[in-house]
Amino acid sequence: MKSKKFSLSILPEKLAIFHLSKKSPIPSWVLEGNEFFSITQTPDEISVVCAQDKIRPGILAEKDWRALKVQGPLGFSLTGIVASLSKPLAESKISILYISTYETDYILVEEKNLEKAIEVLSDFCDIKR
Repeated sequence: MKSKKFSLSILPEKLAIFHLSKKSPIPSWVLEGNEFFSITQTPDEISVVCAQDKIRPGILAEKDWRALKVQGPLGFSLTGIVASLSKPLAESKISILYISTYETDYILVEEKNLEKAIEVLSDFCDIKR
């Protein structure tokens, strides 16, 4: 039996994605009590991913996203990780948000597409539920 190329695990919480203007302060509720969050600042905006149950009223957010964590550490010398995971999802018409960290990667998919994403990726990934 051929071994799988990657090991993935599914994070339990539903996530939301929202953005702030580039001069906005980061809300304290993003930084407190979230198991997983990501903040990216560019010259144009600040994008935030966090548990959707932390989102405050009045924040316009894309909700009901789930994250699959690539078990790492991956190392910076590895190549083709994003392509090998995102290409089959794109071919299956599944939109993603890809987040890379120092040690690993996360693939975010809408919850409505989670089972299909698992099916597609399980051809070459071990997926822990």
